[in-house]
Amino acid sequence: MSLIIVGSVAFDTIETPSGRRDRIIGGSGTYAALAASFFVRPGLVSVVGRDFPRSFLAGLRSRNIDLAGLRIKQGKTFFWHGRYDRDPNLRTTVRTELNVLQNFKPVLPDSFRQADLVFLSNLDPESHDFILGQLQAVKLVAMDTIRYWIENKPQALLRAIQKVDILFVNDEECRLMAEELNLVRAGRKLQMAGPKIVVVKKGEHGAMLFGRNFVFGVVANPCERVVDPTGAGDAFAGAFLGYLDSVGRFNRKELKKAAVYGNLVASLVIEDFGVEGLLRASQLEIINRYRQFRKLCTF
Repeated sequence: MSLIIVGSVAFDTIETPSGRRDRIIGGSGTYAALAASFFVRPGLVSVVGRDFPRSFLAGLRSRNIDLAGLRIKQGKTFFWHGRYDRDPNLRTTVRTELNVLQNFKPVLPDSFRQADLVFLSNLDPESHDFILGQLQAVKLVAMDTIRYWIENKPQALLRAIQKVDILFVNDEECRLMAEELNLVRAGRKLQMAGPKIVVVKKGEHGAMLFGRNFVFGVVANPCERVVDPTGAGDAFAGAFLGYLDSVGRFNRKELKKAAVYGNLVASLVIEDFGVEGLLRASQLEIINRYRQFRKLCTF
């Protein structure tokens, strides 16, 4: 086992200008694992209720995702309802039900404890030490976060980012955490707080990487119609880490390519509701998008 992802598997109700979908499959762990599966066989650590469809779990296994760390508990699966404005960057949370996720304490199966990479996806920062303490040979620790933890557990979050190699944040979260309006200063400030790399996801404007001695920007893959942006950031991180795991190197060159692949896989997500874009795509689609993207960026 090389890459494990600890995150949510959920039901989502999504409203966008393109339509509405009720109780479709979502969750940060789901998006990240499906994205990573284009490159490696990731392990997923999560929890669902007895209401979760077994057929979808079989579908995840068919995508070469190891579900040894997924637990099925009595109760209902985590549920989120979100509504997007015409500007896809503007999102309103209508309803959140933690359900079985509320008291979930991730215990890694023995087969996951030798993992080289771990992605802590949007978790309570106070749970990080418990998870990392179970890993015996981890080489790279990555995490994402959400505004809720920034506002409600800022000290725990600060301690958490000091122990990771890669921090994924969106531009709003980056400015909020760093208390800086200028995104470059904010990214630099976060990087100096502990992580070796800070990846700032900028939605339709691509992403920026801040390292100890470099800054790298990558534009987003052009998309004429955004259907549903839910999970695009999680897919970006999953593909980013899946690519790094596949090459086994974490140098500057591979980090830049990882950001490109993250953008390309995220572009699959926004073109349809939920995880449909990821489920429909093949590795050949990723290769073709990569070739087109090289033409876009070469001058």
